[in-house]
Amino acid sequence: MSEASVMDTQSLVADTLARYLALCDVPIRTEGELGDLFTEDAVWEGGGSEYAEKFGRTEGREAIVEMLSAYLPPTPHFRTNVHLLFPGVVDVKGTTARGSWSMQQLSRYESGATEMMVARLDVTFRIGPDHPRISAFRTERLFSAPLAGER
Repeated sequence: MSEASVMDTQSLVADTLARYLALCDVPIRTEGELGDLFTEDAVWEGGGSEYAEKFGRTEGREAIVEMLSAYLPPTPHFRTNVHLLFPGVVDVKGTTARGSWSMQQLSRYESGATEMMVARLDVTFRIGPDHPRISAFRTERLFSAPLAGER
């Protein structure tokens, strides 16, 4: 694979992850697209003691979309929620890419509580003819703190 091809694939992978996070933002969300970002046999799991217990391990595209939908409208969980993705490192090998990113999430819950959280995302993608799809997603909380209330 040429250097330009690797760079194109790295960019497509980062775009796929950014699209996934944008679809998890509230109130911005587009129904039906979330599942298209995962392979049929994808795995989504929480890592570290806190997230392993909170999220566990979910297998299969449909199960992942169902699990994620429990946090998204119309389910009342977040009033507002935004994910900020920091530059990551992506390694491309053939039709697979694996990357690691830091992500910050700012949330206001339905309860009125607010939180700032930082997590490490380790994500594996399969490179398909139309776009990369997530085949393994692992998130581990690194830090969290409440945010100051509205003024």
